[in-house]
Amino acid sequence: MGHSHTHDHATGATNRRRLIGAMCIVGTVLLVEVVGAVLSGSLALLADAGHMLSDFAGLTIALIATVVAARPATDRSTFGFQRAEVFGALINALILVGVAVGVSIEAVGRLINGGGEHPTGGIMLLVAVIGLVANVVALLLLRPAAAGSINMKGAYLEVLGDLLGSIAVIIAAVIILTTGFGPADAIASLVIAAMIVPRALVLLKDVVHVLSESAPRDTDVTRIREHILGQRGVVDVHDVHVWSITTGAPVFTAHVVVEPEVFSSGSAGSLLDDLSGCLSSHFDVAHSTFQLEPAQHSAHETPVHP
Repeated sequence: MGHSHTHDHATGATNRRRLIGAMCIVGTVLLVEVVGAVLSGSLALLADAGHMLSDFAGLTIALIATVVAARPATDRSTFGFQRAEVFGALINALILVGVAVGVSIEAVGRLINGGGEHPTGGIMLLVAVIGLVANVVALLLLRPAAAGSINMKGAYLEVLGDLLGSIAVIIAAVIILTTGFGPADAIASLVIAAMIVPRALVLLKDVVHVLSESAPRDTDVTRIREHILGQRGVVDVHDVHVWSITTGAPVFTAHVVVEPEVFSSGSAGSLLDDLSGCLSSHFDVAHSTFQLEPAQHSAHETPVHP
């Protein structure tokens, strides 16, 4: 179904509240983990704190992006500023990659040097459990909005990685407490870095898909064409283009060849209503543009695209 402006504004406001709540949780745990890393000497805790720092920055970027995206369209930005969400997701992904590389270099250095200093397992375990609980709360807060926005999806993936990182630190702390195996801390750091990279790549893939103006993955262009051809008075359809301004905001344009009676009978307006209603109700495309044309006009268009 189509999206109203009221619905979009309400969704944006809800997303901002979710982001602010998650930022408060992540910021608090970040401080706890930094103190815990200093007191325990744990690289895994410091790596997770670095990851949470990137998450806090990412959530801040995501919040700014939702505010910018809510601005109305202008004569210079005719589609509005919704694509700010995509650029926010891009910055998030790049931050994640940077954190993963930095943590990996430090962890490998410690392993080469025999595992580095022996961390205090008890402090590691306590801080990691606090982080785990906090991340679960933040994850539940962001999850409902993750499916409808690439920006919110990026924020959700950030916090999901933190949750997995907390689990890795907990495992390392238990190993250190029960066996005294100090290198478990550096190994856990590498595990955290390894979990960060795939999430960053998934986010980058989504960003590239939108910025390359590819058809949304859940949009079947062939079925849309069939629906258009099924409308009374439609003879052919060509120059079909489908892309997204951001996730959940598909845009559709097409040239529709119609029978002469559509123009002579004055039914062009009702046909346009039927076409836009069809895309809105069946394919969730709220913004569609159709050019109605007689057969003799489409015959001399150069070039004519499918």
